[in-house]
Amino acid sequence: MWEVVVYATARLSPRAACLILGLDGQLVMSGHCPVLIVGGGPVGLLLACLLGERGITVRVLEREGQPSPHSRAIGIHPPSLELMARIGLAEELVEQGVVVRRGHAIARGRRLGTLSFETCPPPYRFVVSLPQARTERLLARRLERIDAAALRRGAEVTELDLSGERPEVTFLAEGRTHHAAAELVLGCDGKRSVVRRAAGIEFEGRAYRDAFVMGDFDDDTAHGPDAAIYLHPEGLIECFPLPGGRRRWVLAVDDARPATDRAEITGLVRRRLGHDLGRTRDHWVSAFGVEHRLARAMQRGRVALAGDAAHVVSPLGGQGMNLGWLGAGLLADAVERVLRQGAPPTVALAGYERRIRAMARRATRRAELNMALGRRPHHPALRDGIVSALLALPTRRLLARLFTMRGLERWPL
Repeated sequence: MWEVVVYATARLSPRAACLILGLDGQLVMSGHCPVLIVGGGPVGLLLACLLGERGITVRVLEREGQPSPHSRAIGIHPPSLELMARIGLAEELVEQGVVVRRGHAIARGRRLGTLSFETCPPPYRFVVSLPQARTERLLARRLERIDAAALRRGAEVTELDLSGERPEVTFLAEGRTHHAAAELVLGCDGKRSVVRRAAGIEFEGRAYRDAFVMGDFDDDTAHGPDAAIYLHPEGLIECFPLPGGRRRWVLAVDDARPATDRAEITGLVRRRLGHDLGRTRDHWVSAFGVEHRLARAMQRGRVALAGDAAHVVSPLGGQGMNLGWLGAGLLADAVERVLRQGAPPTVALAGYERRIRAMARRATRRAELNMALGRRPHHPALRDGIVSALLALPTRRLLARLFTMRGLERWPL
């Protein structure tokens, strides 16, 4: 008996393509396969949807059997909403999330100014706040409508063989070893990427000294759908609305720690702001450090990297997931040039690499500015005065575009 796995590529080539695997999982025959994505997180799922909408058959291998219920990322910026519109998902994201049109800067109980996103280019003059777990569910549902067989959960990739004409992947699923070959393998499998390591690509960068604690609580503030940034001498506090009447609190702390608890977060908010979260219900608490990493190469032969497998930036400012999505849009274009127009993979993927590398470097610089703003200032009054002036002058329009990730490919910041 044989297990037959068929990757339909009729839209790409008149030649049928398939993999035939024995019951022992050994590769018997491989044909001309389309795209294999390793990693079914937000970047891998969007990339699969973008390709699927173009009639390119994709298979996604995701290690985890079930989606994570936790959500570090919550912000969906306007350029990402434009990508989501391509797959018919932007409207649903807006409906399920909180539409954030402005954010307030507050220091010593006084509002220094307000940053409005209404000055940004249409159609999306706002940021959508939606937990990553819910965003991933919507992406997975959309991918299932495009191709019900596209996503395979519980499939852990263990090896990537680049010695042949086309890359071959070995993965474990349901207690068995499987092999799959593809025209292109796209690594969207996070900062500990198996694909990146197997391709021999170094991941360069460093950890910052900054550290944060974070918690999602029932919202008992008067901010409504607005975001708030508190500039406190002991460290930055960010406060973002979430669906379901909740609010996320992110607080800068002096030292990194593996975990936090409700008591630490409520205590910090009480001491710095005089606001008592003690009577509100908490839903999730976490602690995290900050680092930046950039892959020395984004592609090698018929393999390319995207998302955290390619670049990691500070989560302050909500750029990480969105940068991965922007890269997915660029990579989908490159893949189409290879499979539809016959462009050499090294040429098409090199073009993708140049653009996403420049974007990642600019995003890193923007994130570093955000972190510098949140550190303990030597002169708090001076910092507060500068922030107040920036929000009162025409520079506020530039700040709004920076915070919504506009012009990431063109502007020097």
